[in-house]
Amino acid sequence: MTKYAWMYRLGFTPWERYGAGGGAQLGGLLDREGAERSAGPGRALDIGCGRGQFTPELARRGWEAVGVDIVPEAIEAARRKGPAEVTYTVGDVTDLESAGLGSFDLFLDIGCFQGLDTGQRAAEGRGVTALAAPGAVLLILAFGPSKYQRLVEGVSQAEIEAAFPGWELITAEDADTAGLGWPMNRTSPKWYRFRHTAG
Repeated sequence: MTKYAWMYRLGFTPWERYGAGGGAQLGGLLDREGAERSAGPGRALDIGCGRGQFTPELARRGWEAVGVDIVPEAIEAARRKGPAEVTYTVGDVTDLESAGLGSFDLFLDIGCFQGLDTGQRAAEGRGVTALAAPGAVLLILAFGPSKYQRLVEGVSQAEIEAAFPGWELITAEDADTAGLGWPMNRTSPKWYRFRHTAG
């Protein structure tokens, strides 16, 4: 928390450049999720939502959208930005069960998971699983491991799968890198789509 809180205060938020690289592609992915659900969009959680860059996209597509982030200043900024129908809450993504959020049909993680260490990733996985409704879907956008690892955190497909036992990887597709500057555009970002299979 300390690192990200200071980075927000300093105005140094390079992860927000995901907006250019992931925003348009995200819309299509969310439309697919809503269309494939017979009951239509349900409840969705934006994990590590920051200042709410992507959470409103969920609400615009009919999801009951909730954003969670550990940095209070980021959550306050997200609330000010709105829209009013989105719920933002301060919470630890490695302890989601304690946040009292309820269950969700869709989880969205754009760049949060890759910034965690191995233990924290497993903890996020446990929390997501505990909050997952039957058949829930998890969408993760993450950079891959690269020679720029000291500048840009990345994670492998195997590391993601290891953190989410009881989830089936359905697709892994290249993410659009338009608008992402160097070195982020050299990290082979991918969208991972998982479905909850455990009872």
